[in-house]
Amino acid sequence: MSTRGQRPLSRYVSTPPIRVAVVEDDETLREEILLPALSDYGFSTQGAASAAELYRHMLSQHFDLVVLDIGLPDEDGLTVAQHLRTMSDIGIVMLTGSTDRQHQIQALHSGADGYLIKPVDLDVLAAALHSLARRMTPLPHGMVAEQAPVSRWRLEADGWRLVSPRGKIVALTAIEQCVLTTLMNASDEPVLRESLIQALNHNRYDCDPHRLEMVIHRLRRKVLSQTNEMLPLLTVRSKGYVLPRDAWHRPTTTVG
Repeated sequence: MSTRGQRPLSRYVSTPPIRVAVVEDDETLREEILLPALSDYGFSTQGAASAAELYRHMLSQHFDLVVLDIGLPDEDGLTVAQHLRTMSDIGIVMLTGSTDRQHQIQALHSGADGYLIKPVDLDVLAAALHSLARRMTPLPHGMVAEQAPVSRWRLEADGWRLVSPRGKIVALTAIEQCVLTTLMNASDEPVLRESLIQALNHNRYDCDPHRLEMVIHRLRRKVLSQTNEMLPLLTVRSKGYVLPRDAWHRPTTTVG
């Protein structure tokens, strides 16, 4: 099983990674695209080439979510979704190469929680999985949901999930997660470019000033395109970057 998630930083309560089974008979798509990409978004992943292989994995492992191709060699994906729904409350996101609206209706009637058309946008797939996991996560007995200010941004799931003030979810890659959690740990003080580069290199990313600027640029553009909201990540001229205090909800619980 692939578990390429990064260690949570000290201001975040460590939670187990979201466990995702990816059922896709196209080996290249499964092994070279979907599994590595979802691992890079912080998910714990397990691949399966058929319904039978998925069922075997489920005998010994628990999954929170499944990414399920409709066209499988041994069993129709719609039938698999129906079977999964009768035996568990696992979250189901279905993939298909068909644009037929009837397939989408059938998938949702079969118990799927979401439906994406191939070739799937990996940012969208990761965000859909985070959104589904967030809706499915039960609160401990006697606890109520924390009411964060609606006008602020927040990081969830050990920093892997960015939530906008309007509640829209952006899934973060490992390098984006490292950048934002490093900035969040600095309170509202600017973080020098050199310090960010050092944090990235410490987390096994080869980084230089040019690449850091590209990561920041891509992150801002990605958030804007997915939320229609500007990410409050400010550049401090000749120094580095800062997350302004009044725009972010900052966790107060620490680990250890």
